[in-house]
Amino acid sequence: MDELKEIARLREQLNRAGYEYYVLDNPTMSDYDYDHALRRLEELEAAHPEAVTPDSPTQRVGGQALEAFTQVTHRVPLESLQDVFDFDELRAFDQRVRGVEAEVSYSVEPKVDGLSVALEYQDGLFVRGATRGDGSVGEDVTENLRTVKSIPLRIPEVPGTFIVRGEVYMPKKVFHALNEEREKRGEALFANPRNAAAGSLRQLDPKIAAQRKLDIAVFNIQWAENVEFHSHTEGLNFLADKGFKVIPHAICQTIEQAVAQVEAIGEGREHYPFDIDGAVIKVDDLAQRQTLGSTAKFPRWAAAYKYPPEVKPSRVTDIVIQVGRTGVLTPKAVLEPVRLAGTTVTNATLHNQDFIAEKDIRIGDTVLVRKAGEIIPEVLSVVLDKRPADAQPYLFPQVCPECGAPVERDEDGAHIRCTGAECPAQLLRTLAHFASRDAMDIEGLGIAVVENLVGAGLVKTPGDLYFLKEEDVAALERMGKKSAQNLLAAIEKSKQQDLSRLIYAFGIRQVGQKTGKVLSGRFGSLDALQGASVEELTAVEDIGEITARSIVDWFHSPQSLHLIARLKEAGVNMLAQQKGEDQRFAGKTFVLTGSLERFTRDEATKMIEDRGGKAAGSVSKKTTYVVAGEAAGSKLRKAQELGIPVLTEEEFLQLMD
Repeated sequence: MDELKEIARLREQLNRAGYEYYVLDNPTMSDYDYDHALRRLEELEAAHPEAVTPDSPTQRVGGQALEAFTQVTHRVPLESLQDVFDFDELRAFDQRVRGVEAEVSYSVEPKVDGLSVALEYQDGLFVRGATRGDGSVGEDVTENLRTVKSIPLRIPEVPGTFIVRGEVYMPKKVFHALNEEREKRGEALFANPRNAAAGSLRQLDPKIAAQRKLDIAVFNIQWAENVEFHSHTEGLNFLADKGFKVIPHAICQTIEQAVAQVEAIGEGREHYPFDIDGAVIKVDDLAQRQTLGSTAKFPRWAAAYKYPPEVKPSRVTDIVIQVGRTGVLTPKAVLEPVRLAGTTVTNATLHNQDFIAEKDIRIGDTVLVRKAGEIIPEVLSVVLDKRPADAQPYLFPQVCPECGAPVERDEDGAHIRCTGAECPAQLLRTLAHFASRDAMDIEGLGIAVVENLVGAGLVKTPGDLYFLKEEDVAALERMGKKSAQNLLAAIEKSKQQDLSRLIYAFGIRQVGQKTGKVLSGRFGSLDALQGASVEELTAVEDIGEITARSIVDWFHSPQSLHLIARLKEAGVNMLAQQKGEDQRFAGKTFVLTGSLERFTRDEATKMIEDRGGKAAGSVSKKTTYVVAGEAAGSKLRKAQELGIPVLTEEEFLQLMD
């Protein structure tokens, strides 16, 4: 059949293109051609589901979400290595090795700061991937590992069981882009690429893992039934030939050559796509490894050299304040240039006001600086005997340096934030939140379009969205007339959203989606809410004094008043929708679990709330019903234990009629 031949051809073509792009870093197929070929393959496989194979590139997008990970007992333990912290310890390691094997060669490799995993193949097909765990037992993360495009889903001519070990990591450029996106959305930032990789690989929804663009460096063959190797280098070459992305390594004949290679890796660490937390030194000959054996904790044939953090002095020439997209004011020390961990450092974060006060950091001070986790420059301490006589304690600004609005300190932390509703530093995040699904739900107004609008100077506040002109939007990059019309239609439609959504869209501190609904139901109009006092607000159920004061302060801000006036001018609805007459589920709580096919969770939640009920995220004695879809897990089990009625999707829909 012609279409089956085309499926096979496209699969081979796309797998080859993926290998060239993700492993060799030498693409021969354009992104445009790849995307079109992949779409064609998806169409053909949809028409011929019997032709879908586990190694098809269409299987990398992520399958169904899981309720939990299952445990995996490793066939070969994933051992950890003994750490050494200076070159004398490394030479002592060499002496111990040569006391058993006089002539050895060492493989020296960068130690990737990621998450160690085992990849298992049966007759060449990738069947399971597991985290290291405690070395003996890990977690099955197969579906998430399928989304790592540098992992081959099939390897040719390797019969039987074949297990390799590698380190999953988030490339540095992906990490920085991800944190930028999270900051725009007002989400917590990942501390470092390792945390980001670990969090991504342990997502219960593989589609989220797929979005994180993880990568892997394979560094060992754990088990091979039908292939023999005599050296570590021979094994790495075999892996590279089979399509794996292997760890870069160098062979050293003496310990002094190994020391020089360790130094070279440290000096060149900024050139690697991944973060490193050391270098690994391994005996290359596998028979010698067997002879050397292992202790109860570590193999005797390898060691992990940990780079000591470099600490150097520099002078603080200035302290500047940056306003983040969530409104947090972050102080930064401007430093005289200093070389640290292979890069030139010219500034360091000072975190917050408390950090500056605790260390008494002043402009003109000489400070000791290091790279925290080899990534972020930080100030360790002040060299007090070098402090200039005229150095003054640093005082935090009382108003936002970007917009002039008052700043206030978080009640529950050390952050100081701008309170301006129209602060330009927060504009991207403010607009993205305003247009989000749970707020004004403006379809098509994602972060890329927001950046386009802001970059062109068309929008300076959320209120400006309602005064956009079609010709201006159509002229933007990647828009055009039809896209502009669709966007403006979605913006126009959002004018009719309920007051509860508008309240949430404002981004008032302490006011989430649920609180927006409570306030909308209690006050009925924005004018009434705007005129409410702290006492009136705290009288509302679930509204505490901190939230009440945050609401009152927001409505008294000149920027907030300007935004409200702009929205009123545009005709945005500022009244609460009347509750429907159908309140049959008033006081009842539903929990949704498993994969739902007849409706989405948002659609089910709306059906429940339209009838006076409440949708919750966890099962308790107060739960009235649990609605269970496919692959329902722990929530279903808890409902059964508590004797809570469980509904199928069909039974739920019947209940809604």
